[in-house]
Amino acid sequence: MKKILFILALLTTSLSFAQDTYTQKNTEVFDKEAQQITNAYNKQLALDANQFLLFEQKVEEFLITRQTIESNFKGKEKLVRLFNMQQKETAEMGDILTRPQLELYKQIKSDIQPLDKVDTE
Repeated sequence: MKKILFILALLTTSLSFAQDTYTQKNTEVFDKEAQQITNAYNKQLALDANQFLLFEQKVEEFLITRQTIESNFKGKEKLVRLFNMQQKETAEMGDILTRPQLELYKQIKSDIQPLDKVDTE
């Protein structure tokens, strides 16, 4: 019985110290891009210091996800996944922003972070 309790305690503590996969892939490029995007939003949303940091972290998390989608998918499937990712990002921003900020965020998001760029050849 002691062995079972010990194993459960060990598993519980080891899971709580698991590393975040997003921070493992953290690069300077994603940091800079997240800062630029957050600064662009901040000009209109007037984020407080705490919101600014949380917003920047969330943007960086979704930049990594976006890069993964763009490198692994093409065509319609890529667009659908990017759209779903943006919906999830908007929903998660609701935990950071006030209601008026969130409404403004939804209005300006397509200008600051377009879904995808269309090549006209």
